[in-house]
Amino acid sequence: MTDATSEAPASTAEPSARSVLVVTGMAGAGRSTVSNALEDLGWYVVDNLPPQMLRPLLDLAGHSDDRLARIAVVVDVRGGQLLSELKDAGAVDGPQVRLLFLEANDAALVRRFEAVRRPHPLQGSGTILDGITAERATTAAVREQSDIIIDTSELNIHQLANAINELFADDDAPGVRVTITSFGFKYGVPTDADMVADARFLPNPFWVPELRPHTGKDPDVRDYVLGQPGALEFVERYAEALRPVLAGYQRENKSHATIAIGCTGGKHRSVAVVERIAGLIAAQPGVVVNVKHRDLGRE
Repeated sequence: MTDATSEAPASTAEPSARSVLVVTGMAGAGRSTVSNALEDLGWYVVDNLPPQMLRPLLDLAGHSDDRLARIAVVVDVRGGQLLSELKDAGAVDGPQVRLLFLEANDAALVRRFEAVRRPHPLQGSGTILDGITAERATTAAVREQSDIIIDTSELNIHQLANAINELFADDDAPGVRVTITSFGFKYGVPTDADMVADARFLPNPFWVPELRPHTGKDPDVRDYVLGQPGALEFVERYAEALRPVLAGYQRENKSHATIAIGCTGGKHRSVAVVERIAGLIAAQPGVVVNVKHRDLGRE
């Protein structure tokens, strides 16, 4: 059993070729946050699975393709059936099964239930603390048998997501996926952009007759745009400025970012600039880049 609040060996939670993680624990300790974090890491997450359905799911996982190589099952153990179902599942010739238990101290759990103005599921006509006490008794055996225990008392949702990322991310999993897109200001700024830059300070190839029909992906247009005074300086400095931003996104568990670079029509300047910047930031560790040209072909 590993308590993830202390320093855990890197191999503790490393998934096997076929891996099932059962996520359970105290109500209010962060099961939804863990579910979302695992889903972002590419796990197939089954939420609120009845314990008696665990064995059929393991049978399915054992005969599935790589799309179900890593399954996370979020289970409520208040019914008391999880341990018996896990013992039955141990007879299944298939994936490795690990049990992750989330807990928090009484004060943290009371504070969280009061913040959302909801009763504890087991408090009945008593207090929130009565419900927590009853749940601790119900889940004690499951906690004792858990492979990994995370105490979330002092963790906010971002810190808990980071802890899950450290435990369960593949070594080669990207820290942040970046979509860098060109666009035309006359068609509007992308609504999902995290950062926006303006390439309209560069001369417009639209006014060069032999370049007008082509796009920023064409070598002649690209060379024209990037050959203008200040163009390469802008590209290199902007890519360098993004380096600490994307590193910070990884630390804060922000797994997706959209960078938009615009010109008038989204055909020449922004396209050439995006292509060059994408190549520079793709070299940053932990970053995977996807290039889009939103308005290419609209004129």
